Formats: sequence, structure tokens, C-alpha cells
Amino acid sequence: MDSTRQQKYAKLIQKDMSDIFLKDAKHMFGNLFITITQVRVSPDLGLAKIYLSLMMTNDKDASLELIRSQTKPLRKLLGDKIRKQARIIPELAFFLDDSVDYAMHIESIMSKLDIPKDAEEGKDKPQKK
Repeated sequence: MDSTRQQKYAKLIQKDMSDIFLKDAKHMFGNLFITITQVRVSPDLGLAKIYLSLMMTNDKDASLELIRSQTKPLRKLLGDKIRKQARIIPELAFFLDDSVDYAMHIESIMSKLDIPKDAEEGKDKPQKK
């Protein structure tokens, strides 16, 4: 369980990194649409694990590698934004968040299931008094 301090720091990083991806670093990634789904910060606040959802790309792994190759400039931009609010500018580690893909996969499986209707549904059920 993360401490309140870690949670506040993670929210700060998520907000500012989202702003960086949306405005400041748009030229680095072209038309790639990047959403930050979650940020986890280590207890010493020295490492931020950033989970990304990538859209408008055919190869998510290649796009993730492109983002990872730009870690130093992204950390610098983050440092410029949070310098007055945080003493430590964390190292950044980027990961793909596949929870949306997993949910869509489960949804497609559920929609393909053929569940027969219970023929005796409604009959002989005990009535509540």
C-alpha cells in the first residue's frame, strides 16, 4: 500500500507528464496519442513507474521503445515543471498498460458465449414472506 505522500507525488507526476505528452513533447512522437493510466512511485520517491496506453499506432512495442529512448529529455521537462514542488526528480520507467486490451478481450469472449435460458426459470421458486 502506497503512503499518502507517494500517492500525492504520483498524482503530481501523472498530471504533469500528461501535460508534457500533450503539449511539450508532441513533436517527439508525432501523431501518437499517449494516455497515462497509472503512476507508481517508490517509497524513496526516486523511481516513477509510468503505465501508458497508446493509441493511433500499429506497433505498440516500437512506440514504447521510442518513448523509452526519450526518457532523459522527458525527465528534464518533468523537472522543469515540478522543480518548485518536489525536491527529488524521479527516474522514469515506462510500461505498457494492457488492462484496456485485456478487458476488450474478455468482453469479446463473453459475447461469444452461448448461455441457454433456464427453462424452469420463474417456476417453483420459493417465495419470500
